[in-house]
Amino acid sequence: MANNYNRVYNFSAGPAVLPVEVLETARDEMLNYQSSGMSVMEMSHRSKVYDNIIKTAEKDLRELLNIPESYKVLFLQGGAHLQFSMVPINLLKNGIADYIVTGQWAKKAYIEAQKYGKINKIASSEDKNFSYIPDCSDLNISSNADYVYICENNTIYGTKFKTLPNTKGKTLVSDMSSCFLSEPVDIAKYGLIFAGVQKNVGPAGVQIVIIKDDLLRDDLPSWCPTMLNYKIHADNNSLYNTPPAYGIYICGLVFKWLKNIGGLEKMKEINLKKAAILYDFLDKSNLFKGTVEKNSRSLMNIPFITGSEELDKKFIEESAKNGLLQLKGHRTVGGMRASLYNAMPIDGVKKLVEFMEKFEKENTK
Repeated sequence: MANNYNRVYNFSAGPAVLPVEVLETARDEMLNYQSSGMSVMEMSHRSKVYDNIIKTAEKDLRELLNIPESYKVLFLQGGAHLQFSMVPINLLKNGIADYIVTGQWAKKAYIEAQKYGKINKIASSEDKNFSYIPDCSDLNISSNADYVYICENNTIYGTKFKTLPNTKGKTLVSDMSSCFLSEPVDIAKYGLIFAGVQKNVGPAGVQIVIIKDDLLRDDLPSWCPTMLNYKIHADNNSLYNTPPAYGIYICGLVFKWLKNIGGLEKMKEINLKKAAILYDFLDKSNLFKGTVEKNSRSLMNIPFITGSEELDKKFIEESAKNGLLQLKGHRTVGGMRASLYNAMPIDGVKKLVEFMEKFEKENTK
């Protein structure tokens, strides 16, 4: 078990593991947040106490990512699936956008966006079951494209853009849901970033959007629902309606945790070490194999297989009995998947590899 709380090592792709320190703070503040006499779950989002919570969360996030003043930070609801619609509704002016399809979520976004304009698939890795990131250095970018869209880290398939696509001056939009805050990011290279927090930042229910000011519009189509207008949320500091208040509070605690461990440079260093432990084992194993081309490997999501569905099933069952949970791979890849998000301790990865070594010895001739 992971610690004195008898916690398992949770390798879920999301909702995912949170830092124990954050959970302890939330526990201690559950009934009476900072002498307010109530839980954050109970307080008005219009109160001075909560106003400080959400403003501090935004301030800490801006510091972590060094977000320029020319970008707005929004705490929204609806998950990445809603962003698949909000992005084209808000950003399409010429009615044309280019999508790079490198996994299921990018594919879903591409399909959804077609409801709102002419959406071009300018690159894809579907020919090899999304096991690599295509060369995006000289794509056929549409001359009048309003934006170029990517899913930067592919949760299901375990791939990651190591180099951003050459958008030839067009606005870059990135779904960062499964790599958000795992490493430093140059925000100025993007027009819009969005991320569901349930993988690396907090509990399910919060969506963070970082959007450049000049993408906020007053001239959206009259049919656009008010709640799908980025500018409405920006003008109201994410408080146009009741926000996912408690989830934002937890996100704020995670931001503090990240700052306390040394920020995103330190977090990247830790994530590199964790991923190397598992990848190094996979590269030398006679039983387990990774499913992703080496130059496209994600630090966050690592799928692997034995080559035998029977052995895969046995491994998943036995690993769970040993406190290593949620290792079953997505149905489109099969096998196993270990998600090594920020809050997964190095000891968890070491325990996983130790079990894999033992399993390999017991199941190979």
